[in-house]
Amino acid sequence: MTTIGRRPATGPRQLTRVGERLSFVYLERCVVHRDANALTAEDAEGVRHIPSATIGALLLGPGTRITHQAMAVLGDCGAVVVWVGENGVRFYAGGRALSRSSALVEAQAVAWANQRTRLDVARAMYRLRFPDEDPAGCTRRQLLGREGDRVKRCYAEQAARTGVPWRGRRFTPGDFASGDAPNQAVTAAAQCMYGIAQTVVAALGCSPGLGFVHSGHELSFVLDVADFYKTDVGIPVAFDVAAEGPDDIGPRTRRALRDRVNSTHLLDRCVRDIQRLFLPTGTEPPDGGDRVTLLSDGGAEVSAGRNYADREVSHEAPSAGDAPKQDVPAQDVLARDVATRDVAAQDGLARDGVVW
Repeated sequence: MTTIGRRPATGPRQLTRVGERLSFVYLERCVVHRDANALTAEDAEGVRHIPSATIGALLLGPGTRITHQAMAVLGDCGAVVVWVGENGVRFYAGGRALSRSSALVEAQAVAWANQRTRLDVARAMYRLRFPDEDPAGCTRRQLLGREGDRVKRCYAEQAARTGVPWRGRRFTPGDFASGDAPNQAVTAAAQCMYGIAQTVVAALGCSPGLGFVHSGHELSFVLDVADFYKTDVGIPVAFDVAAEGPDDIGPRTRRALRDRVNSTHLLDRCVRDIQRLFLPTGTEPPDGGDRVTLLSDGGAEVSAGRNYADREVSHEAPSAGDAPKQDVPAQDVLARDVATRDVAAQDGLARDGVVW
């Protein structure tokens, strides 16, 4: 186990940018604790310190134990914690989103809730993966067929490039050792890519369950994002490692993939790709500031932190003996009038059995 080097930063905000982080750190057979704002990993060789704010995903392998304080600092830093092992990968915990804005998750939900826009995003995802093909007008079945053909072709090309025999993607879920060396390497690379994708999705505050290609799983969108980089990062690295020999295929694949991800700045690319899917062209991503508003009628947003209860307003002209009445802001009068009309309309719909 080696010490993870510190990265220079000009300020605290840069420490928490997901695009600037280490893609993932893998630990096994050690106890993970906390020292100030750093993690410590203790094993038979001693104690190593890992700056918590530089971690994207912490992968905990067999024989690891982690303390409550370590989980607390990881949560504050927005890092994702993933337990991994011979039986596959499971996502049991994740940190809070680094972005304090809900703009991305709201845009994701709007695109997901409509069948037409959901298909548009799926086509855009295909275009990200295979920019030399135009998916416009393709049905979902056609997209799946094209993707399958391209992935099979990628396997064949990488096998020819590296000289690794390839007999197809064959593996048994939960039994890592059942596959041959290239299949084990592909599985190990996929596990790491899921952790990386979960890191970025969690950091940006997107919903991991609202997928556009995958569906029906709590991590559908994470699987979507991980597939962006399957053919140009994950599969080539797996075949490179398999070509070197079958020994320790899992650890060597993780190290090689970590180096490739860091050298290609994949986390930063992943952030930009997700933002490009949901934000209009030319729109600046949310700055992460704490800004809370309240939704009013017609989708309008009003300031939070104030009471919008109706106030009594008199439109009668005051008599000579009346004391002057306090002026009520015009927007409050408008809000009251609109609210009154909306309540009446809702009551009418309820009486007619339309809503309840």
